[in-house]
Amino acid sequence: MTVKEGFIPVTGGNVWYQMHENSSNNTPVIVLHGGPGSSLYSMQGLRVLAEDRTVILYDQLGCGKSDRPADDSLWNIDRFVRELGQIRESLSLEEFHILGHSWGTTLAAAYYLENPDGVKSIIFSSPCLSAPLWAEDQERNRQLLPEEVQQTLKTCEENGTTDSEEYKEATKVFNQHFVCRLNPYPEFLKEGKQYQNPHVYNIMWGPSEFHVTGNLKSFDCTGQLATIKVPTLYTCGRYDEATPASTEYFHSLTPNSKFHVFENSAHMPYIEETEEYVKVMREFLNKN
Repeated sequence: MTVKEGFIPVTGGNVWYQMHENSSNNTPVIVLHGGPGSSLYSMQGLRVLAEDRTVILYDQLGCGKSDRPADDSLWNIDRFVRELGQIRESLSLEEFHILGHSWGTTLAAAYYLENPDGVKSIIFSSPCLSAPLWAEDQERNRQLLPEEVQQTLKTCEENGTTDSEEYKEATKVFNQHFVCRLNPYPEFLKEGKQYQNPHVYNIMWGPSEFHVTGNLKSFDCTGQLATIKVPTLYTCGRYDEATPASTEYFHSLTPNSKFHVFENSAHMPYIEETEEYVKVMREFLNKN
């Protein structure tokens, strides 16, 4: 196996990619990380899938090792869809699987619905395919938190102090329940903070996972899921903010789709249950 890495010019700047090449004829898979404004850092372990096929990882523009242009007009879903097309073209990918996680599933769906040709299958890992439904789910999730944490979140949001330390601390409690349940929280993930871009996240999503105020807040492609013609896998963690109920609902709308819950995970089963996650991904990809 050989590893290639470098930069690809896209609208607004250059994105950094890493390609783990496999000499087999198996269709490559491209991994779309979460965020927006996160990076491939936490998902780099998925390079093990290169034992079967070429794996392409990249940092979306604005985060990770990619350029961070100071142009807020770039932070919208249409440009990210275009970016994926530019990467595909640059790497001459005629056919490929898409593995999207979290916001990466939003991007995967938007890309496929516009450019279905050549997409062999899609994995929606902890999906966000309806921002309004996501917001409703988080409202219910918040009600499961300690009363004082709920009150802090509500007060800060009402007062516009979502950048305060108390809001950040209350958000950590939410994350411990619904994002990553590992205790202690992995040092590896703490180190990845430097690769994130909260500015992009705030513009497109909002100040937190559960307070959706950005330009994605009305995104909803549930009405188009019936048009997906390729094999599709929906997965989530049992305690995921991308709830099992909503994930199964998306699955019910999608023909030729499968559904899997990682029983000991929240939103990061690729970290929380790595072995099981890789096994499920590998089995699906190898069948399609």
